[in-house]
Amino acid sequence: ADLRRITQPCLVVNGMLDAMIPVRNSYLLAEHLPDAILLIYPDAGHGSLFQFHDSFVRHAAVFLDP
Repeated sequence: ADLRRITQPCLVVNGMLDAMIPVRNSYLLAEHLPDAILLIYPDAGHGSLFQFHDSFVRHAAVFLDP
């Protein structure tokens, strides 16, 4: 319920094979944040931002562009 009060846009990023943060938690987080964008990378683990750095940088730039 507390997550619904967060009004800032949020970019939620995870790898499908992340052993530290299960991908289902990212889905739940994005569901409960009113202005969330969920980005899941296939065949990526906890370092998905680095494994798919080109894609992440493009998505982050679009997310941050007003």
